[in-house]
Amino acid sequence: MNQGGVFPLPFKIAGLGRYVPADVVLSSDLEKKYDLPPGWCVEKQGIRERRWVKDETASFMGAEAAKEAVRDAGLKLEDIDLIINASGSPEQAVPDGGPLVQRELGLGRSGVPSITVNASCLSFFVALDVAANYLNMRRYKRILIVSSDISSVALDFRKPENFTLFGDAAAAAVVTLPEPGEKSCIHASQVRTYGYGAEFSMVPGGGSRRHPNGKNTTPEDNYLHMNGAELLKIGFEYLPRFNEALWKQCPDITIKDCRYVIPHQPSRVVLDYLSLTYPDDKLVRIIDRFANCIGASMPMALYEAVKVGGLRRGERGVLTGTGSGVSFVGMVFTY
Repeated sequence: MNQGGVFPLPFKIAGLGRYVPADVVLSSDLEKKYDLPPGWCVEKQGIRERRWVKDETASFMGAEAAKEAVRDAGLKLEDIDLIINASGSPEQAVPDGGPLVQRELGLGRSGVPSITVNASCLSFFVALDVAANYLNMRRYKRILIVSSDISSVALDFRKPENFTLFGDAAAAAVVTLPEPGEKSCIHASQVRTYGYGAEFSMVPGGGSRRHPNGKNTTPEDNYLHMNGAELLKIGFEYLPRFNEALWKQCPDITIKDCRYVIPHQPSRVVLDYLSLTYPDDKLVRIIDRFANCIGASMPMALYEAVKVGGLRRGERGVLTGTGSGVSFVGMVFTY
């Protein structure tokens, strides 16, 4: 559905940045340490290595990525008029990560609005959607979106299928309206959520239901609980019709017109499933080097498409992903 005929929506990704911890954790080392068969991580998950923090905070990583994104956009930090923290793993409960990133950037006395959008692994996508509407309402002119996630501090090392899957990273984007004559825009955008599957990917602790000081709360409540088989069932049932509805929003564009498909990087299995819908040579895969970085995965893959893959101005791309909830997202855009 065209959502009221709002597309194409003027929107420009003006700058990109990323930060990855220096500490490279090889899958071969994890296999030795946790008594896994040699080659298990590559065979099962397609992951050779990932980055885990030593003493970095999420706000520090996010600020480092943000500085690069602002420079890449040809701007100064003082030019930013809205900061959106779009991370799936909060640094702390209160305040949200927006003020923490703002302070880390040296803007703690600036008064620049700094807010948080949390949609788990899809936080960056939802922040893009929010920012596009803010820009076209003329509420703001230059918006900084920051996704910074640290999963390594809360991994259950009794479950190799979980702890080997995740990495730490941050990525950021500066978004604006395009200049006159520029073609940058969103051709289609869609989010769908199927909450009946919320329990299939969740961290039950940390909130009011299982508060850290609750008498019935256990350490296991603070680990990620995933049921991959059930998540795949939901994907098999809903993803085909989701993609069909997305492309109906831009009937004059096909996947042949797009240079890259830029997905969240949840697992090799999901990326392989995507290759049944989209040409594999268009799929941006970074999971082998960075693993699943939660909300930072999608902007990390976008960074790869632009900075390494050479996505050029005026070329089209597709953002796509699945996340806890269970939610699906998709966007067709001109870079």
